[in-house]
Amino acid sequence: EYPAMNRFLGSLQKLPLRAFRTGTRKIHTAPVRSLFLLRPVPILLATGGGYAGYRQYEKYRERKLEKLGLEIPPKLASHWEVALYKSVPTRLLSRAWGRLNQVELPHWLRRPVYSLYIWTFGVNMKEAAVEDLHHYRNLSEFFRRKLKPQARPVCGLHSVISPSDGKILNFGQVKNCEVEQVKGVTYSLESFLGPRTSTEDLSFPPASSRDSFRNQLVTREGNELYHCVIYLAPGDYHCFHSPTDWTVSHRRHFPGSLMSVNPGMARWIKELFCHNERVVLTGDWKHGFFSLTAVGATNVGSIRIYFDQDLHTNSPRYSKGSYNDFSFVTHGNKEGVPMRKGEHLGEFNLGSTIVLIFEAPKDFNFRLKAGQKIRFGEALGSL
Repeated sequence: EYPAMNRFLGSLQKLPLRAFRTGTRKIHTAPVRSLFLLRPVPILLATGGGYAGYRQYEKYRERKLEKLGLEIPPKLASHWEVALYKSVPTRLLSRAWGRLNQVELPHWLRRPVYSLYIWTFGVNMKEAAVEDLHHYRNLSEFFRRKLKPQARPVCGLHSVISPSDGKILNFGQVKNCEVEQVKGVTYSLESFLGPRTSTEDLSFPPASSRDSFRNQLVTREGNELYHCVIYLAPGDYHCFHSPTDWTVSHRRHFPGSLMSVNPGMARWIKELFCHNERVVLTGDWKHGFFSLTAVGATNVGSIRIYFDQDLHTNSPRYSKGSYNDFSFVTHGNKEGVPMRKGEHLGEFNLGSTIVLIFEAPKDFNFRLKAGQKIRFGEALGSL
């Protein structure tokens, strides 16, 4: 219908590469058809590299301001940035990393591989129960190495101790059902722990339309709800222990994303811990409700609870956005699983995060500072 237009487009496709001069500069022009041969991969790499460079500059600038003692307001990720990050197949990559960790290393390769890791992340092997690097057959065994008994004495004077080595990201009272993952960035308590149900074997009362979510957790008059967030870096001791004497009656597993949970990401992504895969253990201690949540992260899809053989994390059979419950209260065991303070509870495959949410009297005091390093067995707080 348009012979003139067709002839014009046909002539454009036959144009050769031309060169002409404008003053002293030589300019090359390509035929129009070459515009259709552009490859998307270089464009994506250039765009992604530019964005990554910009993020690194922002982090460098924030570190400079922190050294000057200036408070930096958090810059939260937009919805499209979070959606883009969640589209990365971190669960698949973490499963692949987990399988790689199980591969037995040749005897001659163990020392150089582990030595590189020790140097990179500052691991103190003098605390390890077995210091000989040749003893660890694969990366998984090295990550889950045990400590010497005297390396982490458990504080007996305080009612709550740190369940792991790590860095204190935040702590304090829970206000308005919102919990701070870092200063200024919050997540919903209900989204994190999941909805209350009317199942009789759960350790918390059923939901009520007239009670707030917080009031469903606080079981005793005059008590408050407290929280503490501990970040485990890749070089930290990867096992976690019971932070107090309590009874675990219920486990809830949330399959989810496996985004990084380092402090920088926690300042950037709101409700980061609610997006990620996590295992919530709930029960009671002498002052009421108590919970410990192990949050997964990139390359940390494996969360193990020693007394829970039915738990399988980062499994392809579970879909994001769901959760599954398991009760440790049975007809033969009316209370659950008793845990003593300092007792081995579980382990990560690499660094991650532990979140404690518990009920205590109003005179409970944390003995912490945000950002401080802490080791398993040291005091978190007491009455």
